[in-house]
Order: sequence, then C-alpha cells, then structure tokens
Amino acid sequence: MNTYVLRLWLPDRPGALGLVATRIGAVRGDVLSIEIIERDGGQAVDELIVGLPDPELVPLMLSEIAEVDGVAVEDVWPVLAGRATRDAQLLDLVESLVQVDVDKRLQVLCDGLQTALDTDWAVALDDEAADVRASAGELPDEGWLVAFLAGARYMPSSEPAPDDVAWASAGGLTIAVGRQRWSLRASERAHVKQLARIASSLT
Repeated sequence: MNTYVLRLWLPDRPGALGLVATRIGAVRGDVLSIEIIERDGGQAVDELIVGLPDPELVPLMLSEIAEVDGVAVEDVWPVLAGRATRDAQLLDLVESLVQVDVDKRLQVLCDGLQTALDTDWAVALDDEAADVRASAGELPDEGWLVAFLAGARYMPSSEPAPDDVAWASAGGLTIAVGRQRWSLRASERAHVKQLARIASSLT
C-alpha cells in the first residue's frame, strides 16, 4: 500500500467530504484518516491520509476528485505507511519535550514542528542574544531571519501576517516555521504558539 497526504479545499457543507471519499474509493483508494485544518467563509481545508495500491493511480484519483463540484486539490505528497495524524504527531512531540534532556529540547521541538506541520524549516531563536538556538530544514538567510523575527515581535496584531511564515514568542524564545508551497493556516499558527509556550515553560 502506498500512502499519500491529500490537502483539499472543499465546500463546507454536508456530504462534500463523502463525495470526495467515494471518488477515492472508485480508484481502489482507502481514506485512512481525515483532519480539518481550517473552516472559514463556507470553505474548508482538509487533509486526508489516503492509501493506494499503486502509485500510478494518483493522477486518476486527482482526476476523479476534480469531478466533485467546488473541490480543489491544494497538494498531494507521499508519506511513509502508518503516518500518524497531525494531532497525534503534535501530542507525541509534547511528550518528547517533557521527557528529553533540556539541552536537546529545542532541537526536538524544531524537528517535530517541521515534520508535523510539513514545513520547509523550523527555528528556535534566543530573543536576548538574537541568535539561532536550534533549527530544522534549510533556513532562509540567517541575518534576514533574525532581523525579521526581532521586528515581528512588535508587529500590531491587526497587521496581516505573511502567508509563508508563522512565529510566536514566549519566555525569551521565538519559535518560527516557514513553508513556501502553500499558506500556513490559522490552526497551524495556533500550534506554533502553543508549542512555544510549552517549550518556554520547560527550558
């Protein structure tokens, strides 16, 4: 079985997700889990973990899903079989933060955030020293990143945040993640804030 994450835009109405699941089943696909990322303005962003017997069925699956009125595929990518849902990964990350040695905690946090949120990078920044304490993935230019996050701490809450960066500061730490291929959603930004508060309380 080949496993994929499928990120969808679909109308936030009864039956829409069922129609998508039926189309996936029509190509011998199996919906293994469903996670709601965001609901707003009559639209929902959902992530489905889907099992397919053959990777060559992916284009056919996408073609079938495109037949459902109002549904658009934002992205699809392969993952290891048995991948946990995002919520399960984040709970595992919290457990790891509690158990790991303090000197490894920020690296575990960055690695876990990058994996759970499917971001390009994650970073933990010391606010006072203005330097990187831990990171995962390929960071943007470090000088730019440090300067941007230092300024972002004073950004008014009414100011719209960039789509490709999410950050939160707590207890002298700033935790940030970045993703280019699709926008970071409100629920993902909330996860970053929650993990930043947890990490700062443990360090």
